Amino acid sequence: MEYLEKVRNYLIDLGYDITKEDPEEELFIINNEDNGLLNVIIDCEFPILIIEAFLMDLPSGDQDVYKKLLIKNREIVHGAFVLNEEGNKLLFRDTLQLENLDQNELEGSLNSLALLLTEYYSELLAFSK
Repeated sequence: MEYLEKVRNYLIDLGYDITKEDPEEELFIINNEDNGLLNVIIDCEFPILIIEAFLMDLPSGDQDVYKKLLIKNREIVHGAFVLNEEGNKLLFRDTLQLENLDQNELEGSLNSLALLLTEYYSELLAFSK
């Protein structure tokens, strides 16, 4: 529970709106519209913190899309593109160690997601068609 409070304070200090908080599940849902981040899940699953955001539905079985996403993963500073279990939803996911988490580290991961969305938006939009 101590990590939950620490993460909450970091999110508030970084200017994120906490739209939902579930202390029992130890998670937050955050927004920062200025950075283009909506409904980002921050899950404190000791010993790690999981950052996850739904990006879009994917067309099924398009190997070219999967290949381009994997190639783009190489350029992402923090986190990566991932698929859900069915392979039809594209997510962003990053994990950090809770025990030694600092605000700069959390900010870096969230900024990485914001930068990814800004730089790669048109390509992601094309994938959804």
